[in-house]
Amino acid sequence: MIWQTTRFAIDLTRARVMGIVNVTPDSFFDGGRHPCVDAARAHCERLVDEGADILDIGGESTRPGARAPGVQEEVDRVLPVLEHASTLGVPVSVDTSRAEVVRAALAAGADIVNDVRALRAPQALDVVAGHAGCGVCLMHMLGDDPAAMQRAPAYDDVVMTVRDFLRERLALLERAGVAKSRVVLDPGIGFGKTPEHNWALMCGLDTLLALGQPLLIGWSRKSTLGALTGRAADDRLAASLAAALAAVQRGVRIVRVHDVAATVDALAVWRQCGLNA
Repeated sequence: MIWQTTRFAIDLTRARVMGIVNVTPDSFFDGGRHPCVDAARAHCERLVDEGADILDIGGESTRPGARAPGVQEEVDRVLPVLEHASTLGVPVSVDTSRAEVVRAALAAGADIVNDVRALRAPQALDVVAGHAGCGVCLMHMLGDDPAAMQRAPAYDDVVMTVRDFLRERLALLERAGVAKSRVVLDPGIGFGKTPEHNWALMCGLDTLLALGQPLLIGWSRKSTLGALTGRAADDRLAASLAAALAAVQRGVRIVRVHDVAATVDALAVWRQCGLNA
């Protein structure tokens, strides 16, 4: 199974690790940890040295209640870091929803567009469809506003709802001329879901895999893990590793994580034991 992106055909026969690079002041776990361009660039280099297969660079925090930056503010945060990351020999993803940022990032060398709103923002789908070969990740989020997504989320059947949403978005991309080989899907753990919804999605991954596309998942340090373990975000490494391994064992091909070195090591042991990774 190959994920086709701008510069790279990513072999997904083994699980891949996407390292998170948040260039934001207010992301839920690492906001403000890379307060200047040089620090963010150094973090990219560190993650590659630790074994990251993909770098995911984002300039907008999507935690509930976060302030959305202006378009130019987001571009100014992302581009200097992305331009450097694109020289490090791994695929580079831009974590954004805005067409203007997508366009600027692709022009600057981004390989992948990772969109929590699944290209629902004005013109975003058109920009991706007009590109010759960028990869794209479509994620499910309840509604289209992270500030409001956790206000009493409710579903008749969360697995079926997420499946139907992702199937519809995938079909729209296909009609716009985007090859399925360019697309991965993300159920959106924590994006308009209670802990019970998130665990139901983990148990229902087979239903999402039946759509025929590779799955990406982001469990790293999330509050559902805290609800289960009683631990704060800084103390959720063990839980994050367990969730990543469980997801890979159930068929997920890309795990999006803060803790690259630990995840790479855990997956190496997992593979050595002959498990599905």
